[in-house]
Order: sequence, then structure tokens, then C-alpha cells
Amino acid sequence: MFFIIYISLAKKAFSQSELIELLTKVRANNEKLGVTGMLLYKVGNFMQILEGDEEVVRELLAKIKDDQRHYGIITLMEGTQSERQFPDWSMGFRDLTSVDLHSIPGYSEFMNSPLGGEGFSAGNPTLCKNFMLAFKKNIR
Repeated sequence: MFFIIYISLAKKAFSQSELIELLTKVRANNEKLGVTGMLLYKVGNFMQILEGDEEVVRELLAKIKDDQRHYGIITLMEGTQSERQFPDWSMGFRDLTSVDLHSIPGYSEFMNSPLGGEGFSAGNPTLCKNFMLAFKKNIR
């Protein structure tokens, strides 16, 4: 199973209704494509993991890069794994702006890092994947 984790910056902050509209479209599209994953949003920053067939995921990322609502896309990690980490999620989502991160088991200051910039791109990319998986375990 192929996966990519990337970060990007919104050209303008998304409202709650804009995030819901985005998710509705993304989930329907991902379901058709057989792509699963998770999208995190915090104060104009996105982090997303996409998993599925490599060609499909790469084509989807190319389309995402053309989306004018954001810029500064940095691929943090890509590779293969034995199975999907988000098998039941056409796109899990969490707006981290309103989350009490301290309440999540396994909390570390890493979870308070901005989703963009050097904090993720210069660090150990495995931490990014663990970050996404921590939210998978704790989102209901």
C-alpha cells in the first residue's frame, strides 16, 4: 500500500463551512478512487496522509498541487506499508484549532507544532506519520 504525507498553507484561513464543503467533496472523490487517509487543519495549515494505489495517489497529489486554495506543498514522507492505516476513512479529518491537544494520550510538544514549515520538514518524517496515527486512535 502506497502513502504520501504532505503539508501545505492555505492562501486564506478556511471557515468551518468551507472545511465541511471541502471534506464533502474530498470524501466522495476519494471513495471513488479507493483512497483513504486523514486531513489535519490548524490555523491555515494542512497536513494530509493519502494512501492507496501508487499511481492513483500520485495523480491525486498532482491535482492537489494545482488547487489554488493553498500553496507551499512539501512532501514529508512517502513509501509503502503492508496495509492501510486508515482503511475505513475516505478522509478522516480534525480541525486542530479547537482541540485540547493536552488531553490526547501520548501528548508531546510535537503536537503543538505548526503543521507547516521547518518543524515537520526538517524533523524526522516518521514523527509525522506517528502524529497522524495518534489522531486516528483518538478521534471518534
